[in-house]
Amino acid sequence: MGKTKVAVTIDAATIIKIDRLVNAKVFANRSQAIQEALYEKIERIEHNRLAEECAKLDAVEERQLAEEGMNREIDAWPEY
Repeated sequence: MGKTKVAVTIDAATIIKIDRLVNAKVFANRSQAIQEALYEKIERIEHNRLAEECAKLDAVEERQLAEEGMNREIDAWPEY
């Protein structure tokens, strides 16, 4: 996918930290540092959203559904 140039305003203290990471060769440049930070943050947000949705599930009901399906499958398994 292509990239789009975006202008952002970042406080001086954060720029100093980014520049230290670039100078330490952790990142090739400021853009890479900021891009990777954004990717990581987005991944964390998406992961948290999934965890929040999973927390809404009823564990007892989910276990019953899983066991119900397993019981049907076990009956179809060949005898050893």
